[in-house]
Amino acid sequence: MFRTKRSGLVRRLWRSRAPVEGDGEADRGTHGSGGCCMGKATKVAKSSAGSEAELKALTHSVLRKVKEKQLEVLLQAVESKGGARSPCLLLPGKVDAKVGQQSYSLPMLLYKVFRWPDLRHSSELKRLSCCESYGEINPELVCCNPHHMSRLCELESPPPPYSRYPMDYLKPPDSPDSGPSSSDTGGTTYSAPVGLSDSLAMQESGDRAHWCVVAYWEEKTRVGRLYSVQEPSLDIFYDLPQGNGFCLGQLCSENKSQLVQMVRAKIGYGIQLTREPDGVWVYNRSCYPIFIKSATLDNPDSRTLLVHKVFPGFSIKAFDYDKAGSLRRPNDHEFTQQPRTGFTVQISFVKGWGQCYTRQFISSCPCWLEVIFNTR
Repeated sequence: MFRTKRSGLVRRLWRSRAPVEGDGEADRGTHGSGGCCMGKATKVAKSSAGSEAELKALTHSVLRKVKEKQLEVLLQAVESKGGARSPCLLLPGKVDAKVGQQSYSLPMLLYKVFRWPDLRHSSELKRLSCCESYGEINPELVCCNPHHMSRLCELESPPPPYSRYPMDYLKPPDSPDSGPSSSDTGGTTYSAPVGLSDSLAMQESGDRAHWCVVAYWEEKTRVGRLYSVQEPSLDIFYDLPQGNGFCLGQLCSENKSQLVQMVRAKIGYGIQLTREPDGVWVYNRSCYPIFIKSATLDNPDSRTLLVHKVFPGFSIKAFDYDKAGSLRRPNDHEFTQQPRTGFTVQISFVKGWGQCYTRQFISSCPCWLEVIFNTR
């Protein structure tokens, strides 16, 4: 009996589905299921044989109704884990599929099968700005490409103690009872030549039309020049099959530390930085967690800054325009004592920092980014 091309594509897609706990791949920190921002990973119990067979039959049934070209698009996205540019997969969004007693829309079914087996509701998702359905409300055809979506990072309250970052380190060096100087601690403020002031950042970028500049650091050493960003979206990566943007793999680094080299190699697809109407979003495209510190992620009345853990496949609003405006108030250490007026976001790849890590400050992290916003 001859097998059709469509059948072959469907089988390959099923073999590429997202692993669940017990499959041997779910706990490797890959693009499968993950947890939310503050470090609580959501475990997915391994499906029973009956429900697995039912899900397989339903998925095969749904995919066999999809056109071959659309199956090829889906396969490209799934097998590359989002690394290859793939177009939208436009399918009817109101068609429901039922697994046991649970009913899912067609997009939700594909997102669960190929990205997040623990996904419960569409409110947990955020559509990436590269998608044609971005900003659309109830269109007849919805993009079902699983790699045009991300999971929303929900902040928890109160935060766990390990993520607290003491405000004492934000005091100016000459204040009484202040901690060590910023150039020694690697805290959020920097003294030249370790850090860069706003004016120097603007001079190096050479263009005032940008909305931010990005600096890449390995421990206390900045590697390469500042990267000026004019486009609404920027990929920052070490190795991306089809990507353009800020390629860290092309920078000339003299750091011979084994830890730095190991972490650098794990950056992989990296992150996507996107300017949107409500703020700047960071999408973790890599296979490992990233760690983010931003003043707009915290309660304005808090005396601590938090380091937030973002798992693979998750997005977080790293910089909120409205909150940033309200935080510019007198006597605010975070916003009046820094040479850059405080409008920065720090992102570390793979390794976190804070009170319950051996690395107390981001300058001890092997590979990290500083995103400096142009507020003029």
